[in-house]
Amino acid sequence: MRAIDSHIHFSTEKGYLVKDPKVIEAMEKYYRTKVVMKTDEEMAQDFIKLDIRAILLPIDCETNTGWPWCGNDYAASMVKRFPQAFIGSFAGIDPWKGEKALQELDRAVKQLGMIGVKFQQCVQGFFPDDRRFYPIYEKCVELKVPVLFHVGTTGAGAGLPGGGGFRLKWTKPIPHIDDVAADFPELTIICAHPAWPWQEEMIAVLLHKPNVYNDLSGWSPKYFPDTLKREIGGRLQDKMLYGSDYPEIPPQRWLADFEALGYKPDIMEKVLYKNTIRVLNLKV
Repeated sequence: MRAIDSHIHFSTEKGYLVKDPKVIEAMEKYYRTKVVMKTDEEMAQDFIKLDIRAILLPIDCETNTGWPWCGNDYAASMVKRFPQAFIGSFAGIDPWKGEKALQELDRAVKQLGMIGVKFQQCVQGFFPDDRRFYPIYEKCVELKVPVLFHVGTTGAGAGLPGGGGFRLKWTKPIPHIDDVAADFPELTIICAHPAWPWQEEMIAVLLHKPNVYNDLSGWSPKYFPDTLKREIGGRLQDKMLYGSDYPEIPPQRWLADFEALGYKPDIMEKVLYKNTIRVLNLKV
C-alpha cells in the first residue's frame, strides 16, 4: 500500500455532490480541470492502479442547497464492493435535520460501519460552534468516531456572483473549530485542507488542542504556505494526514508534488499513512 488517501469525494454521477451546472462550471475553472463522471468500477480503479486505499467523504447539504445526495448506504456499498480501493467511509450528516440527523448518525456507524462524520460548512451553511449542533458532537463522542470540518477557502461557488451565496466565514478555525475542540476534548476533530487565508490560526489550534488534526487535501503541496511546509516536517508532523480531494485534485499529482518537497522518509511515512491509521484507528 503506497498511501491512505483520507479525503476523497465521488466521481460518479450518483455520488457527485454538486448538482447545479453553474457551480460545477465555476469549480472547473477554479481547479482548472474538467469534471468527468465515471462508473463505480472506474472510480475504484483510479485508486487500485495507484496502490492507494481511500476514505470516502459523502456530504449531505440538502437543507441549505436543495441538492439531492447519494446517501450513506451508497457510500457504504462502495467500501463493501471495492475493499481494494476504499478502506472506509465517513457519514454524510446534514446538521439542520435535527433529530433525524442524530438517528442517521447512529445508523450509519452502528449498521453501516462508517468511521466518522463529514461536514462542509460552506455548502451546509452553519457555524461548527453553534450550540444547536452540539448534540451531534455528543453523539460522536458516544460512538467514538471523529468529525471532519472544512477550513479555509473553498472551490464551491468560487468566481460566481456573491460566491454562489456560500460564505467563507463559516470555515474560520478561530473561534469556530477552537471552541468545539475546547468544549469536546474527547472528540477527535480533523480539519480538512490548508486553512488559507487563516493558516496561522489553524497552526495555533493544532498546537494548542491535542484532539485536532489536519488533512492536507485540496491544494497541490507545492502551493502550501511556507509556514505549513515547515510545520509538516517539524512540530506538527504527527498531526498531518494525506488527502487529495479527488476528483478535483488527482492523487498522483498531489503525491508527486509532495514527494518533491524533500521530506525525510519518516515524515513521508507519517503523513502518507501512519498518522491516518493511528488517528482513525484503522485496521490495516
